[in-house]
Amino acid sequence: MNRVCSIFAQLLRLFPREKFQQAVDQHDGERHARGFTCWGQFAAMLFCQLGQAKSLREICNGLMAIEGKLKHLGIGKAPNKSTLAYANEHRPWEVYQTVFEQLLEKCYSMAQGQKKFRFKNKLLSLDSTSIDLCASIFDWAKYKRTKGAVKVHLLLDNEGYLPCFACLTDGKSHDWVD
Repeated sequence: MNRVCSIFAQLLRLFPREKFQQAVDQHDGERHARGFTCWGQFAAMLFCQLGQAKSLREICNGLMAIEGKLKHLGIGKAPNKSTLAYANEHRPWEVYQTVFEQLLEKCYSMAQGQKKFRFKNKLLSLDSTSIDLCASIFDWAKYKRTKGAVKVHLLLDNEGYLPCFACLTDGKSHDWVD
């Protein structure tokens, strides 16, 4: 028999349920559960990151599309938008910090004795973010019809965490730095 496992399921295996539950118990993460577990929220937000979802609707619709497979991941059903929003607002962030630290410790132990990895070239990160402005004060900022915005593009040197390059543009949704 040929068994196939999705990348999503493989990623979730990196987080043992017992250790995850210890973090939840340590920080009383299920206090505001309302039937939606921390594991369900974690899986939904991991799905969000992998699918590059930009809204609760995208997350919930994506999870509903694979609902038959959710049971194998330990999630009963896809959450509603309101349930996910409530969980994101009321769950203690310390649960997920502890889970991250557990994963980091696991990575360090796996890398022990390995040759140190180095990039051939300098590592730089490029990111941008839109900053909303009041259109009546900054009338030069063009963004949709009722809002004004400016977009900041930043090239960051990861060695010293200092910006190498910054550029301001108007807040169009899909503009690129030349």
